Amino acid sequence: MLDNLFPERRAPLNGPDLEALSLIEQRMLWLACWTIHNANHLRENRDGLKVGGHQASCASMTTIMTALYAHALRPEDRVAVKPHASPLLHALNYMWGRQTRDQLERFRGFGGAQSYPSRTKDKIEVDFSTGSVGLGVAITAFASLVQDYLLAKGRLGGSEKGRFIALVGDAELDEGNVYEALIEACKHDIRNTWWIVDYNRQSLDAVTPDRMFDRFDDIFAAAGWRVETLKFGKRLREAFRRPGGGGLREWIETCPNDLYAALCFEGGAAWRARLSEDLKGPAQKILDAHSDEQLAGLMENLGGHCLETMLDAYERAASSDQPLFMLAYTIKGWRLPFQGHKDNHSGLMNPAQMAAFRDKMGVPEGREWAAFAGLKPEHAARCEAALKIAPFAQVQSRLRTAPPVAVPERFAPPDDKEISTQAAFGKILNEIGRQGGDLADAIVTMSPDVSVSTNLGAWVNRRGLFGRDAQEDMFRRRKIASAQIWSESPSGQHIELGIAEHNLFLTLAAFGLSAPLFGARLLPIGTLYDPFIARGLDALNYACYQDARFLLVATPSGLTLGPEGGAHQSINTPLIGMGQPGLTAYEPAFADEVAVLMRHAFEWMQKPEGESVYLRLSTRAIPQPQRSDDAFAADVIKGGYWLKTPKDGAELAIVVCGALAPEALAAHAQLLEDYPGLGLLAVTSPDLLHRGWRAAPGASHIETLLAPLAAHAGLVTLIDGSPAALSWLGGVRGQRVRALGVEGFGQTGDLPDLYRHYRLDVDAILDACAALALSSR
Repeated sequence: MLDNLFPERRAPLNGPDLEALSLIEQRMLWLACWTIHNANHLRENRDGLKVGGHQASCASMTTIMTALYAHALRPEDRVAVKPHASPLLHALNYMWGRQTRDQLERFRGFGGAQSYPSRTKDKIEVDFSTGSVGLGVAITAFASLVQDYLLAKGRLGGSEKGRFIALVGDAELDEGNVYEALIEACKHDIRNTWWIVDYNRQSLDAVTPDRMFDRFDDIFAAAGWRVETLKFGKRLREAFRRPGGGGLREWIETCPNDLYAALCFEGGAAWRARLSEDLKGPAQKILDAHSDEQLAGLMENLGGHCLETMLDAYERAASSDQPLFMLAYTIKGWRLPFQGHKDNHSGLMNPAQMAAFRDKMGVPEGREWAAFAGLKPEHAARCEAALKIAPFAQVQSRLRTAPPVAVPERFAPPDDKEISTQAAFGKILNEIGRQGGDLADAIVTMSPDVSVSTNLGAWVNRRGLFGRDAQEDMFRRRKIASAQIWSESPSGQHIELGIAEHNLFLTLAAFGLSAPLFGARLLPIGTLYDPFIARGLDALNYACYQDARFLLVATPSGLTLGPEGGAHQSINTPLIGMGQPGLTAYEPAFADEVAVLMRHAFEWMQKPEGESVYLRLSTRAIPQPQRSDDAFAADVIKGGYWLKTPKDGAELAIVVCGALAPEALAAHAQLLEDYPGLGLLAVTSPDLLHRGWRAAPGASHIETLLAPLAAHAGLVTLIDGSPAALSWLGGVRGQRVRALGVEGFGQTGDLPDLYRHYRLDVDAILDACAALALSSR
């Protein structure tokens, strides 16, 4: 049976053992489908929910992945695998001995092989997590930029240079972030990137419209990519050279996607009936030379299903570092009973269909999990040998490590009497750059066209922009006065991005993975306007899910934007900081807090148990406190400290987070006469306080902070954002809360008007305190 599966592949080529690769491909498809079948039909289902697994999406990608992993891929190459092809990746690793049967049997189960490739959850090594479609495609371009950056700095040897490959589901090309990344890749002249599209022309709901046939070629060619379309396999190309072959080719070229898919589903008799109706003359001889089964095999011999075609294409691709867009035509569900059917995306073979498929694959019943079951011993040995000599298999583990970068014991804060947290960040970073050393050299900054307005200007002037080629600042050359020095060179340390926030977070993700991917430690800092975190939130979540490490500096925040109005106002970003796994969120009020938290961030980003860090900063310059020592610093890192210590048993406290500290201090001063024991709590991280309380009730930092207050004390909380970020504090000890914050879109206006309108001013704090006092009687 096996010998009849791939009749065009019997003879080995000069080079790869084509028959062995064909059998590996067949076994990979079988294992992937069986893994999915086991999860849906054999494993106990305790909740009644469909498990899923996308057998059809695996089938269309099988040849593409076999040729890549078993022959073309090198250890230094990095791959983002199409999310729905996850079972194929696990099957490949199983045949290599890098995946366990237990993991396959628990596919999509707790602790088992993941639904989609995951750097942090899978037991096998995964280069890039995928799942949120389009993001895994785009990150490969930015990883290529990281490689260029490290090569330019001499931190990566030329022999270590790899290719960054995305195996792309064609529906992913509908995602806008793919084209945002394409534009950015063009700007930065990225190299060594392959995007290989499984072009089965079917999405979740239907068949792709025909008018997209030629558009992808145009788009990518215009961006400077080499475009290669693999539409026909070897057998079809040979048929085109026969008498009447031109007519057959023309018929295929003009056949609508939905008709081609339908005929693939219906099979050989349907192909013969339709082709006999449409093709006349010599082309009939081609039809007559094939049985119905052979005719179906011929018409399904698309480029993405032909090993020889794919191997040749990879060979050509390796000859150039120009980015490559490869469109490999395939059939969704190829070789499965629902191939080509427009509803097959979530389709699963039923037990009877799976039994028939097992017979077709030549797998003995009871040996379904054996890597090469059903093969003759000599064929199994050839498969094992082909896998063993594959370049990708020559390194057992490709996970890299890098030593941590030393961080000074203290960052000196600016000595300004009044300063904003945003300006403090810029001054501290510039001072790090001025002092130089390992820390300064490890930092790489990036921003989506807002470098100057987020206070990166001084750093960029000092450290320069990164570019593959040197480019002098023309204004400086012509002696035109400008505060900014905008010169590019390979020695620069700032990545200037376009305005698309998705690209910022994907770049942070790529640079934040420099240690495990390249063995070189970088400390990326990304700045953007705080309101626009939401525009790139999917990519931020994707970066954190991969455990990329970076410092995100978002500024300006909240109503402190003043006249900018509601369109540039962040309300829910404190809640994003609290709710985003893998991200530690802080909102400092004062410059010395910024200094403490920046230093902490550089250390925390590098710890195995650490996370990325998010600083929510403000452009509002406020008076700075005079402190006698750094005793407050430890509590700043924990999430909060008493700016004004309460007396034991105090019945009232004000809690403030961020830029509204002046209002809180003014209200505190006015209330002291009536409430002599009044405390003022400065919260630097609602995120960490909340996490600590949930993780260790009874022993958390917030409970320690609130312990001096009376059990029935009232809390007035104040934040330039959603009041929900602090209102939960009442649940810590059951105390009454009046939560002040912003819940509506802001208007234009100056801060006094806006704070008065949104009840964030001193009068609002006094009123809230009075209301709490009345309610306690």
